Amino acid sequence: MAIALGFTDQAGDDRVALPSPIPAVCPELGLEVAVDAIDKELHRLWEQDQARTNVSLMNLVVYSEQAGSLLENSAIIPNLTREHACRVILVEIERARAEPSIRAWITAHCHLVDGRKAVCCEQIAFYLTGKVTGRFRNTVFAHLNSDLPLVFWWQGELSELLTERLVSVMDRLIIDSAAWADPGASFQQIADAALTNGDLILQDHAWTRTWQFRLGVASVFDSPAAQRALPAIDTVELTYHPAHRNSALQLLAWLAVQAAWLDRPSPAGCGFESASGAPIAVRLREDVNAPALSALVLRAGDHAAFITQAAGAAHVERRIEAPGYRASSLAPVDPTLPAELVALQLDRGGTNSLFQKILPRFRQLLGASWRIG
Repeated sequence: MAIALGFTDQAGDDRVALPSPIPAVCPELGLEVAVDAIDKELHRLWEQDQARTNVSLMNLVVYSEQAGSLLENSAIIPNLTREHACRVILVEIERARAEPSIRAWITAHCHLVDGRKAVCCEQIAFYLTGKVTGRFRNTVFAHLNSDLPLVFWWQGELSELLTERLVSVMDRLIIDSAAWADPGASFQQIADAALTNGDLILQDHAWTRTWQFRLGVASVFDSPAAQRALPAIDTVELTYHPAHRNSALQLLAWLAVQAAWLDRPSPAGCGFESASGAPIAVRLREDVNAPALSALVLRAGDHAAFITQAAGAAHVERRIEAPGYRASSLAPVDPTLPAELVALQLDRGGTNSLFQKILPRFRQLLGASWRIG
């Protein structure tokens, strides 16, 4: 049921009529309802089955401007709510569509407890078209559970709809900078929009993809031999998939911040300088057949630490090599699917302070001229 809002387009609007990606009848999204009847219909939904218990620990808004994302996101929510009870608000906006309209659906995702009572999470889905200035923000704000924190998962490129007013009500913003054409400008947009929200927790899928590599570095340097070599690191080698350059640079920023390295440009490309003033060469290599990150090698003379993940492998290998000494261990690979990354981020919670700590250095590295081998 499409609800026309009576908005008119300005003259010269070049948007065109497009086929809707959502069928006229769409049971996959639940029960279609009038926007002004959402609360009433949700109340009726819970009255229908006394065995259901509505449980929410947060608001989760999933936003996308990609056609067809509403159905795709609705399909992944049941697994997400299995471990994370929340009120889910799914939003898909097609701004290229000429006619302004809005459709809404409600449903519940339920999971049995002890094989009897169903614990359920509400889902409200919105499909908006046309000019959405104000409508999107007001639609979302009106249906948040005001007593619960707001986790906002923004999918894809940012747009001007990410405003200071919208960000002001967020507790946690989840993004994937790997999807951005200009990550430097997009991070600046977030910084500008978050000026009045100093408590905003920013989580980037690109950062989450580096977890096992960061853990691997910490693990190999538990070794006394590696600890002795740590101040003498002279080379950093990183291999990554071209689509995941941000993960590689965030890992590099983490190394530089934690080791207190200074930037040291050179004719051979960007590099670092250790706390003692010794040069540290950085070698970056892209591999289209690799996972997001496939190799991090730290060399200190005849000592070397390797954290590697082969394409299709189920593990990350951690290895330390030194004269007369060699040790290795395995760790599970990081998840790759967006829903898995979000679940991992929600599991860990916290303030993500380490990412905030390395973010300025990462943004600095984004603008550097790197030589790709």
